[in-house]
This record gives sequence, structure tokens and C-alpha cells, in this order.
Amino acid sequence: MVDTTRKCSFCGASIEPGTGKMFVRKDGTILFFDTNKCYKNMIELKRVARTTEWTEKAAIEKAARLKAAEKKEE
Repeated sequence: MVDTTRKCSFCGASIEPGTGKMFVRKDGTILFFDTNKCYKNMIELKRVARTTEWTEKAAIEKAARLKAAEKKEE
């Protein structure tokens, strides 16, 4: 049996096999979501992951912003 874990297209969390939701766009792009919350935020509400505070992408963006501000102070 193949043990592949996927990452959520919105929040970046890992998705266990047999769980989550797969969404295929008309252009053939495949998106994976771990929760309905992520699906609704990206597809229905058209939110951007890097501006949504609880996502992994927002945490990376914030860390980079804080690091740049720290360098600027020095």
C-alpha cells in the first residue's frame, strides 16, 4: 500500500489518506483540502491563504516581515 500524505492547498496542513476533499477546476488544476473550512475560504469566499491569519502561509509571511523589521532596527 502506498503511503502518500498530501498538503492542503489552502492552509498547508498534511492530509491523511482517505480523508479530506479533492476539488478539480475546469482547467484541470487539482486542489486538496483537509477541512470544509479551507474549502469554503478558498473556493466560495475567494480568500488568499497568505492574508488569512491561521494558515501556514500567513505564518511564514509574518515571520519574514518580522525578520525584515528586526534587521531594519539594527
